[in-house]
Amino acid sequence: MPHSLGHFFESMANFVLYIQADCFASPVLDEVQRFASAAIALGHQIDHIFFYQQAVQVICPDLDLPSDEIDLVGRFCEFASAANIPLLYCATAAEKRGFTKARPGFTLAGLAEFGMRLSSADKLVQF
Repeated sequence: MPHSLGHFFESMANFVLYIQADCFASPVLDEVQRFASAAIALGHQIDHIFFYQQAVQVICPDLDLPSDEIDLVGRFCEFASAANIPLLYCATAAEKRGFTKARPGFTLAGLAEFGMRLSSADKLVQF
């Protein structure tokens, strides 16, 4: 584990992961998956992962990937499902971007719900 992440894993914690980066223009999904895997391997909990701003693009069920590209979102959803990590996305951010339906595995939430769920978390990690 990189030394820079050591302070996150000092004691058992309940994490919330917050993604606002464009998941198609950066390796953020892989970074989040590596972080979550490391946290879980050390006995921590991931309460949920919240997608906001540009990150809500991942919910789009109508993406038509070329056959030679890996479905990074699908792989990420499988990981989250296997680890029992809820994937929440901001309703307003999705609506502003024209997304009216979501890919299976994602749950609609608002910022109020996100804020309420944060009250039970020990740490928030933003990507």
